[in-house]
Amino acid sequence: MPRKMLDCREMPSESGCSLTLTGEADEVLEAGAAHAVAVHGHTDGEELRSGLRSALRDAPQATGPGAFVQLIEFQTQQYDQMDALIDGWKAEIGADRTAEWMVMGRDRDREGTYMEVVEFPSAEAAQRNSDSPATTAFAGKMMALCDGPVTFHNLEVVRAETP
Repeated sequence: MPRKMLDCREMPSESGCSLTLTGEADEVLEAGAAHAVAVHGHTDGEELRSGLRSALRDAPQATGPGAFVQLIEFQTQQYDQMDALIDGWKAEIGADRTAEWMVMGRDRDREGTYMEVVEFPSAEAAQRNSDSPATTAFAGKMMALCDGPVTFHNLEVVRAETP
């Protein structure tokens, strides 16, 4: 069973809390409720726990052999719009999303150049993601925000390490 997580950064909040909880679903729910009461002033009860339950999601797993990583390189002067577009895609694709995690980086040596690393459990899962109508629509909008061609590198993971 995959570990679950709650991330305060994904909750509506004025405090800017950055706590992330990861573990078994019941553990995360209990700790999340205690945190919401102690730090954010919520009242513990079914309404709070229902909201927390709906926010639970699978925690990213360590990548290992057999996984698939896509490296996407693009240039844009409209990164804020790109960031909003990514958030819209995540909402639209919902539970059909097969990506496990992503990292976006801005190239310090080439102005307006970005690289996104997206991990999938397999090449087949990446293909299902690419075949989604939500991803197809996203890709067209993404290309319109780019200042040239987008480069995709499709990588089979042969070694991965975590501390």
